[in-house]
Amino acid sequence: MATTAQARQTAVTTAAQAAAQAPARRDNAVTAFESILRSDFIDQQLTSALAENKGTFVSSLVELYTGDKALQTCNPKLVALEAVKAASLNLPINKALGFAYIVVYNNSVKATDPRTGRDTWTKVPTPTFVLGYKGFIQLASRTGQYKTINATPVYEGAFRSQNRLTGEIDITGKRTSDKVVGYAGYIEYLNGFTKAEYVTVADMARHALRYSPSLPKSTKLEDLVRLANEEPSAKRVGWLGNFGDMAVKTLIRRIISKYGYMSVQMQNAVALDINADTAMTAADRDQLIGQEQTQTVNLEEAEYEAIDTASGEVTAAPSEAQADEKDDDPGY
Repeated sequence: MATTAQARQTAVTTAAQAAAQAPARRDNAVTAFESILRSDFIDQQLTSALAENKGTFVSSLVELYTGDKALQTCNPKLVALEAVKAASLNLPINKALGFAYIVVYNNSVKATDPRTGRDTWTKVPTPTFVLGYKGFIQLASRTGQYKTINATPVYEGAFRSQNRLTGEIDITGKRTSDKVVGYAGYIEYLNGFTKAEYVTVADMARHALRYSPSLPKSTKLEDLVRLANEEPSAKRVGWLGNFGDMAVKTLIRRIISKYGYMSVQMQNAVALDINADTAMTAADRDQLIGQEQTQTVNLEEAEYEAIDTASGEVTAAPSEAQADEKDDDPGY
């Protein structure tokens, strides 16, 4: 009995010590992150991209980092590099605003033991910049070329017709239920040019299965179609976490990249958005840190990551395996 009581007391003491040390670890992580942001390299990138807006961006970034336990488990330099991507587009990283995000994946990183020559695997929290659909709209609006930019889910009963020759769609039908059956997108230039597109939920799901490497290979079409009418999941990201937002962003990106005016920032945004998904090459990268599934990443590929000193864009050359794994995304 005494041994059991002692064991329980030891467990309680250990838990209390861990809880007491947690704030110190968090403070150390925040301090390290602030130090990285003040480093010459990162500071120059942020100053070049944001100029007088750098202070506000850095303050909000530190606030985000301080309140996000998942980000604090990452290498602070990698978090800063992902933030530079948002800075290059002059977009705030704020979950509430929905323009851009930095999400954390629990990746399995491959390394070779120099003594034995054997491969070992270590789980590493990895930050990744993700552009929200509101970010696309914001960047397009800055060009001053658009009168209207919009994309919306279409509910059962609302869709009436689509003229595939002119691109005109009619979604003025009477809504009969809360079931999402498709997505409609529309842009209008100030000069009067318009373009509208409608994509069914099933077609959008087929696109995701074909072009999104972040989806597990076991994902079925009916699984994604079902997600179109389910609440977003905070435990997952991408198509599995929020099918609706991903569909809206995909449709906006498709219309603008095919028919819209593309500023340099818009071109960079499209490239970053495609690269963010293409970088998720393993079948299990849809899970946030703390989940069981992981991504497989070869450390050798990290050597290709660099920052363009002119634009502030972080780029990474894909491996041959990445290039062969999926067809090229057609831009939506």
